[in-house]
Amino acid sequence: MSDGQTRRGFLESTMAVAGAALAPACLRRTAGKPSDIRVEDVRFKYQDYLYRTPLKFGGVATDRITILDVLCRVRTRDGKVAHGFGSMPLGNVWSFPSKTLSYDQTLSAMKALTSKVRDLLADYPEQQHPVDITWALEPTYLEAAESVAAALALAEPIPKLCSLVVVSPFDAALHDALGKAYGRSVYSMYGPEHMAHDLSRYLGSRFAGRFLQEYVRATPQPRMPLYHLVGALDPIEDSDITERLDDGLPETLPEWIRDNGLTHLKIKLNGNDLDWDIERVLRVDRVAAVTQRERGVDDWVYSLDFNEQCPDVQYLLAFMRRVQQKAPDGFARVQYIEQPTARDLAANRENVMHEAAQMKPVVIDESLTDYESLRLAREMGYSGAALKACKGQSLALVLGAAIQEHEMFLCVQDLTCPGASLILSAGLSAHVPTVAGIEANARQYVPVANEGWQEQYPGLFQVTDGTVDTSILNRPGLSLPPRTTL
Repeated sequence: MSDGQTRRGFLESTMAVAGAALAPACLRRTAGKPSDIRVEDVRFKYQDYLYRTPLKFGGVATDRITILDVLCRVRTRDGKVAHGFGSMPLGNVWSFPSKTLSYDQTLSAMKALTSKVRDLLADYPEQQHPVDITWALEPTYLEAAESVAAALALAEPIPKLCSLVVVSPFDAALHDALGKAYGRSVYSMYGPEHMAHDLSRYLGSRFAGRFLQEYVRATPQPRMPLYHLVGALDPIEDSDITERLDDGLPETLPEWIRDNGLTHLKIKLNGNDLDWDIERVLRVDRVAAVTQRERGVDDWVYSLDFNEQCPDVQYLLAFMRRVQQKAPDGFARVQYIEQPTARDLAANRENVMHEAAQMKPVVIDESLTDYESLRLAREMGYSGAALKACKGQSLALVLGAAIQEHEMFLCVQDLTCPGASLILSAGLSAHVPTVAGIEANARQYVPVANEGWQEQYPGLFQVTDGTVDTSILNRPGLSLPPRTTL
């Protein structure tokens, strides 16, 4: 595959699609590995929770979450049978933003696609590594999304990002099952011993002879800083609260900093009100500075997230310059800026980030759905990228390799992931080198969904020193508890 060839084009050039799940001919010709898996059964269910307090992103406030849980049973070539688990919030407000479709309509579309993904994976006949299974099926998953949109007569197509979110817990379950079949962390199973293809299959000739294991830690980084979210609707000080929740959790920013020992703050911004955005950062910095001085802490950092709401790059540059002028110390603490303008990069080629990226790393997030989008982002001046477990373990690892090879700033972010989905996100953060920190927003917005997990992973779900214990994420599979039923 040439560097410029798309995945869909590559697959179409090597296979004639006959049925929903036929593998590429080159995969079928490749000698298999003993650890290759075949899917024998796939099941799923949903969990629904209300948020403790609303969270606003992309200009929309949300107060609920639907979690998709997936369980699969696989068999290896050498006869081992194992179950794998995956879990992820559907996150339709983020992955399927729409001005014409309602929350219920986009969520229903994702659920309809879930059923199709389940059937396609269950019927897939090949025996391969999880990365190759998901890679081979992705074009068919995207075609399924098109058929769902047509069947539901949606006014808009289902975005690729949305499809990736639906597929992600299925993909995670495959990786989890592979590791559990051998009683090993799957992060130690990304080399030629277990993978039939090097990275050139997914990323082009530049990566010939290179395998994922070169870009993934076999054992996790033992501790990582936690990035705490300061949402656009969150109270900063007591004066912002009209009525306290009094549920035993912190409510203001100083309370969170003291309770969790925070040193990393992610500030959500609106992107459509320059004065508000500037004042929000200045206020967070003032309050944080007072609180950190009281704690005797000298070093802390911020990330800034516009959720693609800036109208253009000029807005971002004006914002950066004014914050730097008004609070030079606060601006110096900014570690990176996340996806400031619209996610459709090809339709907004004028919003180049070269000048902004000279001041701070500018990170692609919503736009990042494949290698082609990463290369376009680099061309447009983006200097960093955010991986997300909700886009799939396979895609995250492959893109993580490309991001490292291109020496870009790298971070991992979650989708307000509770319970098992946080373990997947944290595991990705701890095993991909150079990642800046971990997000764990569910502890703030939907802590009820974490109940029961704190006891099993106390160092991950209970934060007191501003860091999380990721050394425990070295258990079989993706470090999720073994289970055979949903």
